[in-house]
Amino acid sequence: MTSEDPLYVPKTGCRMFKVCVYNAEVRELVKSNRSHGLFDDDWAEVHCQQVCASDEGEARQMAEKRYPAKDGFVVSEITALAFTE
Repeated sequence: MTSEDPLYVPKTGCRMFKVCVYNAEVRELVKSNRSHGLFDDDWAEVHCQQVCASDEGEARQMAEKRYPAKDGFVVSEITALAFTE
C-alpha cells in the first residue's frame, strides 16, 4: 500500500496548481512563544504543494477540504502551473 498525497491525483485534462497554506492560529501562538496543541510550529510558515484540478476554484475547494478554515488554515496563494496530458 502506498501513501500518496490525495491533492495530487493526475487525471486527463486537469491543470496543475501550486497551492500555499499556513495556519493562522499556529502563527499567532508562535509569535508569543507558545505552541498549538495539535499542529506543529512549522505550520506558522507557508506550506506549498501541487494540486491537480480542472480550475482554480476546484483547486481551492480541494485545499480547503483538506486544510479547513475552522482549524485555522488559510489558503494564501493558488497559482496555475501547467496543463497535463
